[in-house]
Amino acid sequence: QVRLVESGGGLVQAGGSLRLSCAASGITFGLYTMTWYRQASGKQRELVAAISSASTTNYADSVKGRFTISRDNAKNTVYLQMNSLKPEDTAVYFCKAYGNVLSYWGQGTQVTVSS
Repeated sequence: QVRLVESGGGLVQAGGSLRLSCAASGITFGLYTMTWYRQASGKQRELVAAISSASTTNYADSVKGRFTISRDNAKNTVYLQMNSLKPEDTAVYFCKAYGNVLSYWGQGTQVTVSS
């Protein structure tokens, strides 16, 4: 059974930092591209950051220079370090694992940034 479990969300003031984690099980983690998405209330889910199996990274323009995605294949975990947080970063953050055929979502973790 595949499971992706996010953690690390919470309430933080603008300018603060959070680190999200997504622990995966049931997949050969090192073969998957891992991604973070977010969905703000009333808005569509959007891609925030991605890291390939070769650790190539990509970011949405809105988070470049503030967020860093990384992975630890030994721990089957992907991270999202979020710095200089803004109120507009408030959303539910989801991790998603992309394989060659199948992809999997986590359940999400709430991030709230107060002004």
